[in-house]
Amino acid sequence: MAVRIVTDSACDLTEDTLSALGIEVVPLSIRFGEEVHLDREELSIDDFYRRMESSEHLPQTAAPSPGAFATAFGHQFEAGADVVVCINLSSGVSATMESAELGAREVEGEVRIVDSRSVTAGLGVIVAAAARAAADGASADEVVSLAEDLRDRTRVYAAIDTLENLKKGGRIGNAQALLGSMLSIKPLIDISTGVVEEAGRQRTRRKSLVWLRDKVAEHVDQIDTLSVMHAQADDVDDLVTMLASVVDPAIIQVGVIGPVVASHGGPGVIGLCFTLRP
Repeated sequence: MAVRIVTDSACDLTEDTLSALGIEVVPLSIRFGEEVHLDREELSIDDFYRRMESSEHLPQTAAPSPGAFATAFGHQFEAGADVVVCINLSSGVSATMESAELGAREVEGEVRIVDSRSVTAGLGVIVAAAARAAADGASADEVVSLAEDLRDRTRVYAAIDTLENLKKGGRIGNAQALLGSMLSIKPLIDISTGVVEEAGRQRTRRKSLVWLRDKVAEHVDQIDTLSVMHAQADDVDDLVTMLASVVDPAIIQVGVIGPVVASHGGPGVIGLCFTLRP
């Protein structure tokens, strides 16, 4: 039984990885004022960051249409898939899951929808692992089980410079309490359950990076994979150096946060994702 993987553009996997693993991506839309662009297809990461820096409008995102998902599922069935497993951006921060579920009803063939309850590298790690398992001949049940198990072992934390993007985009979640002192602190958020939760508050950016390092140190004996993701943060090397003092540097992967998550995290956001061993 051939199982193929579909995801959305919040996964922040590189084009090389997507191509090598045969993963199809359905893009979300990015809006700057009246201008709307499809993530990855019509708006590159570099273009997005240039626009975010120069635009008077904060970027906003929109979930793909059900039809976009239906088209992607159809591509996979035409290519020989018996079952499609679609793993998406957390339903706690986006309507993308709902669109995928509606899209699945528009096609003939079995589509399994999985909520990653994660974002950026957290989603990407789950999607890549599922694709590797599918390529190795795992059944749809096995792929879904793997994705759900990995989801429960994935942790995502971030340090942000401003809550303005999260506030305007309506993704502040359970971190509402941070808003009252947003000008005097550097907020830390936890997205490990798929919604934005307050994780801590620090007075300086440097202390925020130390907090992230210490969060990794708490789990150092359990960590299987570790990714550092950033929105053009000029201190990303500082965080990597800090992490290298508590974990094997060889396991640290560094990547850039794409337009979907950066639209809400804002410029300079820096975070990490790690998975715990079973």
